[in-house]
Amino acid sequence: MKVLYGVQGTGNGHITRARAMSEELARLGIEVDFIFSGRDQKDYFDMACFGNYRTFPGLSFVAKNGKVSFLATYRNAQLIRLLKDIYTLDLSSYDLVLTDFEPITAWAAKRQGKPCIGVGHQYAFHYDIPKYTGDAIGTWIMSWFAPVSRGLGVHWHHFDQPILPPIIQHADSQSGAMDDQVLVYLPFENSEDVMEWLEGVPNYTFRMHCKDIEPGKYGNVEVFPFSREGFQKNLHECQSVLCNAGFELNSEALHMGRRIMVKPLHGQVEQLSNVVALEHLGFAKATYQLSSQVISSWLDDAKVVRVTFPNVAKGIAEWVANGATTPIEELSQSLWQSVTPANGVTFDKPKPFMEAS
Repeated sequence: MKVLYGVQGTGNGHITRARAMSEELARLGIEVDFIFSGRDQKDYFDMACFGNYRTFPGLSFVAKNGKVSFLATYRNAQLIRLLKDIYTLDLSSYDLVLTDFEPITAWAAKRQGKPCIGVGHQYAFHYDIPKYTGDAIGTWIMSWFAPVSRGLGVHWHHFDQPILPPIIQHADSQSGAMDDQVLVYLPFENSEDVMEWLEGVPNYTFRMHCKDIEPGKYGNVEVFPFSREGFQKNLHECQSVLCNAGFELNSEALHMGRRIMVKPLHGQVEQLSNVVALEHLGFAKATYQLSSQVISSWLDDAKVVRVTFPNVAKGIAEWVANGATTPIEELSQSLWQSVTPANGVTFDKPKPFMEAS
């Protein structure tokens, strides 16, 4: 079997899922070519596991000071190039297209009549789940951004829908976590503002990953560059995580049992919906405005929540290798049976999907 796998490059969550999937697909001997779009080629890092991957400009949003800038997003969009890439991408040599919210591969598959399976968080929003309802245009864009034949949506809870648990890379999650250490990943915020907020909480040490402040120690804040290995080391050693409301990092933090506070990217429907879900489930503290006082209060009062997720990438890869013929409802049921909540979290198993089509 030969597969083309398209990955949205905005942020790092989609790429993290693709890393986990690449390992399991390779283990089963499935030949995979990867396409990434949504960021400049120079901004990708630690990509050796994807082999001779290709990159395209694609489509992405532009954020400034914690908000989506729609004007800058429009100016940055290369729509003519996008259409050209969709129409010239040849899928004739592939048996299947997988896409994690990547529009070029998804639309090319739709145009050429090639089976296309969506694997990612955004495909969970096609179901009746907790979500932000204040942006009809943003919701419509998300539903049509990367259309697929079938979608394997992933989320922190099944909400009695045929949704899968999060896709994460599994590793020892309990070694060396220190209570006074905090991982900070707020790539859509003004980094200088973030530094000022963190310096106002002197009782904790913050490990901040960003690309616009020189790496080094600044009082109680240590700045790190973007690096998969360095980021994972800090995530394993920090008991608390302060981040935007993206899906993948929060999934890893839940799996490891970390205190979490999220600040959503304003104007981004997915992150605003994630806040609704996290608060509904009691998995994290959310804020729409950061300050030293807000961070200090969270660290003093926050509780640890842990939910152990199974190897979902393995389950999906085996499902694909077997022809993707098992109903998604059955795949969902089998994976949720292995989810283990802790710390007093109530986590019902999914009801039978009797009405699923």
